[in-house]
Amino acid sequence: MSGPLRIAALNINGIRAAHRRGFGDWLATRGCDVVTLQEVRCPVDALPEDAFGDYEVAYDAGEIPGRNGVAVLTREPAAAVRTWAVPDPERPLPRKLRRHATEGRYIEVDLADVPLTVASLYLPKGGLPEHLQDPKRMREAPDGGAKHLRKMAFMAGFARHVTAARRHAAAAGREFLLTGDLNIAHQRLDVAAYKRSNQTEGFLPEERAWLDALITPRTLVDVVRELHPDVAGPYSWWSWLGRAYDEDRGWRIDYHLATPRLARTARSAVVDRHHLGMRLSDHAPVVVDYDFS
Repeated sequence: MSGPLRIAALNINGIRAAHRRGFGDWLATRGCDVVTLQEVRCPVDALPEDAFGDYEVAYDAGEIPGRNGVAVLTREPAAAVRTWAVPDPERPLPRKLRRHATEGRYIEVDLADVPLTVASLYLPKGGLPEHLQDPKRMREAPDGGAKHLRKMAFMAGFARHVTAARRHAAAAGREFLLTGDLNIAHQRLDVAAYKRSNQTEGFLPEERAWLDALITPRTLVDVVRELHPDVAGPYSWWSWLGRAYDEDRGWRIDYHLATPRLARTARSAVVDRHHLGMRLSDHAPVVVDYDFS
């Protein structure tokens, strides 16, 4: 491969709805070499015609109808594809992730034309811990912190899993890139309403501390933040409600987390807020150019 390697990550929030908003045209014209998708939310036999254009597709739809689903689109067929639904004897799934194995939350591929493994992750949204649940302020009924505990267990298991994935890639002479919707904003610059978000799922101290441990100079680097160290955002998710999108009051919860050598090759990172005046999803594509071969 010559020239930059362009990789995009997008929580598409339903492939069928996104196609009605212009996803097919964005995909055909954006010039990406790799596109990772989260929340595809469609069984294989119900995918729209030409859902992924002329890309090669690795897709784990999961077994929950209309939920989750992750994919990696590539120009050439992947050299290898790994999902949680198919046990890997070399890398057994941590116990805390086994209940999620068939939910369509993680997929990784080895690219055929460059020494790189790319993963797509959709991390559970979670909820508030029990002590923060106030029925008067909640849209959903209190659950005693069950969703929060489920997310924290997932995160604990995934920290082990991604370390194994990164080391497995290194042993094969490959760099590693984790992309996707982590449903956590890391730092103050990653949320527009910082003070109001301090007791909101996705910006809780324990969630942010987990990212502190995951993102380090020697393991995985937050590529977008490295390229935009002092910028508010760039946000990648906005509520459909009110004027949050128009006023750019969003959250940065979609990431490119790269091994250090790969991260050093990143040349530009942009968020495609809309395509031809339309929002593709409540998220927007996070597009990074890597000068990597």
